[in-house]
Amino acid sequence: MDWLSTIIRTFFDFGAMAEVLPQLLGVGLLNTLIISVAATIIGVALGMIVAVMGISPSRWLRVPARIYTDLFRGLPAILTILLIGQGFARLSQTIFGPSPYPLGIIALSLIASAYIGEIFRAGIQSVDKGQGEACRALGMSYAKSMRLVVIPQGVRRVLPALVNQFIAIVKDSSLVYFLGLLVGERELFRVGQDAAVLSGNLSPLVLAGVFYLVITVPLTHLVNYFDSRFRTGRRRPAPPTSGLKEVTELDAASPLITGSNT
Repeated sequence: MDWLSTIIRTFFDFGAMAEVLPQLLGVGLLNTLIISVAATIIGVALGMIVAVMGISPSRWLRVPARIYTDLFRGLPAILTILLIGQGFARLSQTIFGPSPYPLGIIALSLIASAYIGEIFRAGIQSVDKGQGEACRALGMSYAKSMRLVVIPQGVRRVLPALVNQFIAIVKDSSLVYFLGLLVGERELFRVGQDAAVLSGNLSPLVLAGVFYLVITVPLTHLVNYFDSRFRTGRRRPAPPTSGLKEVTELDAASPLITGSNT
C-alpha cells in the first residue's frame, strides 16, 4: 500500500495544511472575497449599461454594446487579465501605486460585465411587451417605463443567473495570480501555491481548493433554491376539491328551475 501512503502524504498532509491555514484565512480568503465582490459590483453596473444599450432603438448604441460583449466574452479570461494588467501597468502606478491589485479587479469587472450584460438583456427582453405598451398608454416615457416597470421585472427573473456569474468570478479571481500580487494581496490560490512550493507538498493547494468549495457549493445550492422558487412561485397549489358540492347545488336548484318554466 505504498501508493496509498504516497497519496496521503502528497495531498492530505494535515501538518502542512495547519501551517498555511492562518494565511489562507487572514490573507487568501479575504482578498478573494474583496476581488470577487468588487468585480461583481462594478460588473453589474457596467452590465446594466451594456444591456440597456443593447436593446436601445438606436443603432449607435446597439452596435458598440454588441462589439463590447463579443470582445470580452470571446477572449480567454487570462488573456484579458494579462493585457490589462501589463498593458496599463505604468498608468496604474501613477494612480494606484505599484500594486496590480486594482487592475486585476478592473479586468475581472470588464469580463463579468459582458456576461452580466447578456443576462440582463435576456431578462429584460423576457418581460411581456404589453408591459411597456401599458406604460406608454398611461403617459410614461420609454426611459421611465424601462426604469420603473420593465427592468425591475427583468432583473428579478435573472437573479439565479447573477449568482451563477458571481460563482464564476470567485473562481476566475485565482487568475489575478499571474499579475504578481504583493504578499499581503495574495488570494487563495496564490497563498496555497506559495506554501506548496516552499513545503514541496500539494496539501496547501488542496486546502485552498476546499476554501473555494466552501464558497461556491453553498451558492450553487442557493441558486437552485431561488430558481425553483421563481419557477413555482411562493403560492402553494390549492388542494383539489370534490365536485359533489356543485352537483348538490344543481339538484337543489333544479325544482326551482322547473317551476319557473311551467
